Amino acid sequence: MMTRTTMGTAMKLRHKTPILGGALAAVAALALSGCISLAPKPPEVLFRLSPEDRAPVGSQRSGEIAQAIVVLDPEADRSLDALRMPVRIDAATMSYLKDAFWIEKPSRQFRSLLAETLRADTGQLVVEGVEFEVTGKTLVGGRLLDMGYDVPTSSVVVRFDAVRTERGGPIVTKRFEAVVPGVKPEAAAVGPAVNEAANKVAKDVAAWVKGGD
Repeated sequence: MMTRTTMGTAMKLRHKTPILGGALAAVAALALSGCISLAPKPPEVLFRLSPEDRAPVGSQRSGEIAQAIVVLDPEADRSLDALRMPVRIDAATMSYLKDAFWIEKPSRQFRSLLAETLRADTGQLVVEGVEFEVTGKTLVGGRLLDMGYDVPTSSVVVRFDAVRTERGGPIVTKRFEAVVPGVKPEAAAVGPAVNEAANKVAKDVAAWVKGGD
């Protein structure tokens, strides 16, 4: 015969069992979360452009914004408006380099590369961004046509249609191109070659802006 005390103990156990089961389930879930990762696999290679010409550490430029060189975001088509390295297979076919991504959109990276090269090579006040477009003396922009790997020639190509506008003066355009041949279609080879070609174009554009031709 069940006494009142025994009945009370049984009722307490009955109420505690679901709570205990929920706690054990939570502990199991936490244990599994340490073994299973739902995050996507990170890319094997991240590309970034690094300027070969840099303004010296501690250097300072000052002056009126009306005398500054303003570097604008280059226009680009969809193949260069992504975080993938474009690969041209033929005149009508494009792909992307396997397991490799840009750390930032290539058009924005090229703008920063060009701005830093202009600071180093011209010694002038250089700013970036469309917010300075109506105040700067010299505007440098354009369209980034190519920055990637070309399968038919086994080369890396960077091609840029630069546009330079002087306040109160005419608009001047010029096409720049740099090619690095003999590059394997592998991320480890393509990355340094793209950086080399982009720096070559940036230096040529800086010389053009500095010379005023």
